[in-house]
Amino acid sequence: MGFDGAAVLAVFVLAAFAGFAGALLGMGGGAILTPLLAAGMGYPIRSVIGASVVSVIATSSGAAAAYVRDRLTHLRIAMFLELATASGALAGAYLSQHLPVRWLYWLFAGLLGYSAVSMFQRRYLETGSALPESPLARRLQLEGTYFDPALGRAVAFRAGRVGWGFAVMLAAGSLGGALGISAGVFKVLGLDLVMGLPIKVSTATSNFMVGVTGAAAAGVYLARGEVDPALAGPVALGVLAGAFAGSRVLPRLRGRAIRYLFVPLLGYLALEMLRKGAGL
Repeated sequence: MGFDGAAVLAVFVLAAFAGFAGALLGMGGGAILTPLLAAGMGYPIRSVIGASVVSVIATSSGAAAAYVRDRLTHLRIAMFLELATASGALAGAYLSQHLPVRWLYWLFAGLLGYSAVSMFQRRYLETGSALPESPLARRLQLEGTYFDPALGRAVAFRAGRVGWGFAVMLAAGSLGGALGISAGVFKVLGLDLVMGLPIKVSTATSNFMVGVTGAAAAGVYLARGEVDPALAGPVALGVLAGAFAGSRVLPRLRGRAIRYLFVPLLGYLALEMLRKGAGL
């Protein structure tokens, strides 16, 4: 696939879409961009993966300032849980050498399918779940308040089931490390379904977390020479523009709208994991 003007413009537009969706859903955009560039436009998969890592950093960077300013990103929660995802990624890299990869794909698909059903059942929940107070959350100050323009009021929240949330992030990091993916979708699900945070806080905090993980991974891909500047350049610019637009839209959306966007994405990713597990 060449890099003429039309191709560069097409890559930019697709990257902007991925960045917009990634900023709304807290995923980094790589899961959306990779199949579009590899299957849709025919770029080599190694170059696409390198560009996907760049897109994760660009999505996080494009939305991070706005989310931190609006108090949607909770930095304490993000950095605390990054300890789990980073440790899990190392464990996953080891795990991938000792388990059939297709088992991991099937496990991933099953968890995604279950999560899609759970999120659909919670589609009318605008703020966080009313979970019992966690002494660890109080000690670590895993709480906050943000103003929700869609609801017209301030929303207070506090993380619940912190131990379970840490365990889910450890598992998410392990799956991501074993399969070579960011597992941003599981970070959102852990924050939302397990720890009971508002969906907007979950996606914004996940967006920050995948950026930290992506920045760590980028050095590896650069050292291997797997980041093609001709592809990564328009990807980074497109994703940055899309993420900036998404960060302006997210605060004005109702929580149910975000969940309605998330559920079909979970279904799509579950089918993709089943397809890869079956070797298709």
